[in-house]
Amino acid sequence: MTRSERLQPAVDQAERREQEALQRLVEQQQRLAYVQQQLDELERYREEYGLGVGGLTVSALLNRQQFVERIDQAIVQQGREVERQRRLTETTRLQWLQAHAREKALDSVVGRYRTQEQQSEQRQEQAEIDERMQHRRRPVGSA
Repeated sequence: MTRSERLQPAVDQAERREQEALQRLVEQQQRLAYVQQQLDELERYREEYGLGVGGLTVSALLNRQQFVERIDQAIVQQGREVERQRRLTETTRLQWLQAHAREKALDSVVGRYRTQEQQSEQRQEQAEIDERMQHRRRPVGSA
């Protein structure tokens, strides 16, 4: 078994790990997009709700103010969640980059081994051809 063939299982495993890391990254990016979308919706709602205060009674105005405060708290909490998801996304991205680099490095090594093996095989074949040609050139009875 050649060196490239012996290393192939490691390359296959590195490829699987890289694909799994990529899948985790995609899922994490989707989670980040979702929580960011929720934050954007809360901010839009807050902006729209803050418009038009005229004609309200004192109690209605107090209720509205309390509701706006709850929306503001939700925005702060959602902003924290967005930041948490951003950090997780960055960590996941770095993990994928490491897995990708390992897979490419192993793939490169195996590629070099295969090239060396092919060159060695070609040299061996050429040596065999040269040897056969030498045997043909010798006159019968000399040797």
